[in-house]
Amino acid sequence: MAEYTFDPVQARDTLIANLKEFAAQTHFDKVVLGISGGKDSTVCAALCARAFGADHVYGVMLPDGVQKDIADSQRVCDVLGINQRVVNIGAMHQDLHAAVLAADEGFPVEFSVESDINVGPRLRMTTLRYITQAIGARLVGTGNKSEATVGYCTKDGDTSCDFALLATLTSVEVVQVGLTMEELPRELVEKPPTDGLSGKTDEEKLGLLYSDIHKYIRFGTCGDPDIDAKIAAKERGSAHKRSMPHVIQSGM
Repeated sequence: MAEYTFDPVQARDTLIANLKEFAAQTHFDKVVLGISGGKDSTVCAALCARAFGADHVYGVMLPDGVQKDIADSQRVCDVLGINQRVVNIGAMHQDLHAAVLAADEGFPVEFSVESDINVGPRLRMTTLRYITQAIGARLVGTGNKSEATVGYCTKDGDTSCDFALLATLTSVEVVQVGLTMEELPRELVEKPPTDGLSGKTDEEKLGLLYSDIHKYIRFGTCGDPDIDAKIAAKERGSAHKRSMPHVIQSGM
């Protein structure tokens, strides 16, 4: 395996410094982000609070109907002292579901579990965009490098943001950075990540361990050729999620 070292304190402080510099260069001083109660949004919220001050961070909780762990989301906002608001997307989701599947005109559309699961992130991002523009802020992307590598993200959903704060960190490294921030409850930083929609953990849905994805990214192999091949296949298949839309040339 290739040599690789990671200093979570240095990574944390560099992210904060670079975020401050980016904000100064692009003229904004407040941010909006979705607060799920998971490690990524928790760590992002803490980094932003350190960079801008808690009163310049706006956390939005976006349950789709009933969210069993919404108390974790509220706890994140409370311990950091950031602005908070709840917008339940359940009714929007139901209305869109009914409208799309209506068979009274045009071509029929069959129900798709995966399409329906991905409605949640897209409605959440639309809601966050609305709020962000309305208050003159910038939208924080909370996805990490492990998720992006295997395509565990929703195109036009959680991939849409004004800047990506954790995009250079693997899932394992996000936890390590979070554990350096004493203001964060350890159990939230180490909480097994879920999408909040399917009822499964990320690792159950992926059929992969984040620790293996971390090793694949940082060392070129997780130590198991079969798992490496599975990760590589997901990486190839999800390349379109990590790039701008392909432009079909006209010759002009």
